[in-house]
Amino acid sequence: MGETFCPMSGYKGMWLFVFFDLPVKTKTERRSYTTFRKDLLREGFSQMQFSVYARYFEDADLTERKKNLICQLLPPKGQVRLLAVTDAQFGKMLVFHGKKRQTAEKAPGQILLF
Repeated sequence: MGETFCPMSGYKGMWLFVFFDLPVKTKTERRSYTTFRKDLLREGFSQMQFSVYARYFEDADLTERKKNLICQLLPPKGQVRLLAVTDAQFGKMLVFHGKKRQTAEKAPGQILLF
C-alpha cells in the first residue's frame, strides 16, 4: 500500500526555550557564561532575547533528548530554566517591538535530503 501524506501538526512540533541568569562578576563566572552560551549556539539554539534562547524540534522525543543534553552542559552557578511548548502554542505568542506588534518566528521548513 502507498503511504499517505500527513502534514505536520502544530501539536507535534516543539519549541524548547532555555532561560538563564548566570553570575558574571569573576573571570571564572564570565568564562562559564560564555561557554554555556556557545554550547547553546553550537546545539542549534537561536538567541531570542538576552539570556533567552530557543530551538524548534520536529517532535517531543527529540526535544526530550536535547533537554537531557542541556542538563549535562549546565554551568556550576546561576539559574537555568527549560520550557518546551508546542508549535501551536508558540504561534499564539504575542511579540512587540516597542508598541508595534510583530509576528512570532515560524518553524523552519522541512528539509528534504535525496
